[in-house]
Amino acid sequence: MPGLDELLDAARNDYERARPVSGRRAKTATDVLPGGNTRSVLDFRPYPFRVAGVDGPYLIDVDGHRYLDLLGNYSAGLLGHRPGVVADAVRAVLDQGWSLGAITSAEAELARLVADRFDSIDQIRFTNSGTEANLMAIATAKHVTGRDVVVAFRAGYHGGVLYHGDGGTGLLVPHRWEVAEYNDTVGVQSLFASLGEQIACVIVEPMLAASGCIPGSKTFLEEIRRSSADNGSIMIFDEVMTSRLSPGGAQSLLGIRPDMTTLGKYLAGGLPFGAFGGGRDLMAVFDPHSGGTLTHGGTFNNDELSLAAGIAALGSILDDSVLRAVNERGDRLRSGLNEVFADAGVPMCATGLGSLLAIHGTAGPVERISDLDDSDDRIKELLFFDLLAAGYYMARRGFIALSLDISDEHVDEFLEEVASWADSLTGRMG
Repeated sequence: MPGLDELLDAARNDYERARPVSGRRAKTATDVLPGGNTRSVLDFRPYPFRVAGVDGPYLIDVDGHRYLDLLGNYSAGLLGHRPGVVADAVRAVLDQGWSLGAITSAEAELARLVADRFDSIDQIRFTNSGTEANLMAIATAKHVTGRDVVVAFRAGYHGGVLYHGDGGTGLLVPHRWEVAEYNDTVGVQSLFASLGEQIACVIVEPMLAASGCIPGSKTFLEEIRRSSADNGSIMIFDEVMTSRLSPGGAQSLLGIRPDMTTLGKYLAGGLPFGAFGGGRDLMAVFDPHSGGTLTHGGTFNNDELSLAAGIAALGSILDDSVLRAVNERGDRLRSGLNEVFADAGVPMCATGLGSLLAIHGTAGPVERISDLDDSDDRIKELLFFDLLAAGYYMARRGFIALSLDISDEHVDEFLEEVASWADSLTGRMG
């Protein structure tokens, strides 16, 4: 009987045979795009399918296959593929004009909507992505404190040039980094004991999101808050992904108020967006009328399309009840997956918070990155290809981010599909 390697090879071959048009287009794309794409996270062997269109929560590829989209554009697509309220707002901008090179009232309107949601934000600045937001927050902290040490955590992802995991060091912005272990409270204490007066800031995700949806323990995050305050360092909460967990983000659920918060992803309804903000005194460094000396450029920081989309998303859609429902649905999905894997005796588990979750190739528990040392990526990839064949799309690495288009019925159907897959796996492997 075949083992995992043989099953995975067969699944890749079946995938390739069923998608000849995607294959041809992938090959052509390599002439002008390294690897055939411009977003590395979307790549997988033998090649990613090419999307031709959407139908509600479904993606349709150029070969005619239809997939229930459980990936939600890696959390940026929380509102779905084409939310009507956002589309209407964008059409209104297209009718009146864009690329104005001047300030409109939309800038302050969206700033107010965002600041009203997050207790840590009195004032805010917009960027084009979460990466830019984190770059600006770190630079602000270094300027304000006059220090140069930046603390981050192993496998933390804060953008393409701020990734502390495998493959990230070649592009890492050359700050004076101190990289600690996530969820290691004693390690944080030791780091501040030795370097406290040199630490400008600590940048941390409330949940280690892109690297496996590993929630930060409250004790760990509270220690960062305490140590930062005691040593005059700035605590930056990267809520680019976790801000969807409640109207006030993960910080509201945890009862922890960082000095600065960074945002991005879904907050402009699926259009490019990023933001960083904090207390009024801290953000005053960007206000020349109050003696601030920092300038913050960016041609598209106040892009009319993104501003209008963000106002529509926050003003008309993302209220407390909507976020509560999608996050409860995600909690139910994660719990259901863990029951499926345990009942079938398959060495896999799911972690995460609310509508953000990740499937791992280990039975767990997973509380630190080191808990994934024995994770078998082959079983995750086999699940990925078998789910594609059944019409479900998630990230090859096992990441899922539910959108508002995903219903309870979709979750039930998906759990049934995974249960059928898990029950058959032992038999297929002999």
